[in-house]
Amino acid sequence: MNHYLISVILGIVEGITEFLPVSSTAHLRIAEQMLGLSLEDPYWKMYTVVVQIGAILVLPIYFRERIAKFLSTFPRGERGDRTLLTHPLSLVAIAFVVTAIPSLLLVKVIGKHLESLYIIGMAFIIGGIIMWVVDAIHAKSEREGPGAPGSRIHTWHMEEMTLGQAIWIGLCQIFSAVFPGTSRSMSTITGGQIAGMSRASALEFSFFLSIPIMVAGTGYDLLKSVLGKGENAIGVSGIDTNGWVVLLIGIAVAFVVAYGAVAWFMAWVRKHGFVPFAIYRLIAGTIVLWWVFTHVP
Repeated sequence: MNHYLISVILGIVEGITEFLPVSSTAHLRIAEQMLGLSLEDPYWKMYTVVVQIGAILVLPIYFRERIAKFLSTFPRGERGDRTLLTHPLSLVAIAFVVTAIPSLLLVKVIGKHLESLYIIGMAFIIGGIIMWVVDAIHAKSEREGPGAPGSRIHTWHMEEMTLGQAIWIGLCQIFSAVFPGTSRSMSTITGGQIAGMSRASALEFSFFLSIPIMVAGTGYDLLKSVLGKGENAIGVSGIDTNGWVVLLIGIAVAFVVAYGAVAWFMAWVRKHGFVPFAIYRLIAGTIVLWWVFTHVP
């Protein structure tokens, strides 16, 4: 198949799945294998991470007004009840650090697991079960809204988050870094719900936390691969003009599709739960495991 068309397909896959709780990395690796691309090829390894630049660019543009408001009210917050440690921007930074340090130490394990379709399939299924159970437990509280007696939710807005919730979500993110198929957004959303956050507040925090995590992950991969500083480095000189065009097509398509996905997902969460995504994860995980046992030697 023509590499330009392949890049369009992969850009669509990246754009749709990056911010949904279904794991974009897993979907890209699965799509690449189904399209006949080698999971060991340094170029496509690099492509899988760098194409995320398109999705990264969506967040500061889509949330530009929220970001501006957070910056203008730092560190006291919009209500004047925040501190240097509890302002939303500080909590994002803290959760990022909690995630980044262990993930950096486990980078070799992450690289090994990235190619394992078996681990991806199992992570899909286990994550789907956890997401389904947690969302079902909190469904009644979501319907009743703030102030309902006995509610499991005590944080309805990102501005109300605590330091403990940010640290907990950062720890949950480690699983998504180590096990492809777990999903960054799934870890953040489900972890936030377990910590007493509403769907909307957990989702918004997931988007904001994605910015530093994706920038760091993509930047690290660029250093290893594109700049020729890793075991499977390809180096700038190893990418010809066609390779750059293929990559830029994927980034552009991912941006357009991801923008639409974020807008749709934000609207969806306000009215519905995450159970449909949990069901999708179970189905996808089952298909992946079937593929592994029947097609992978």
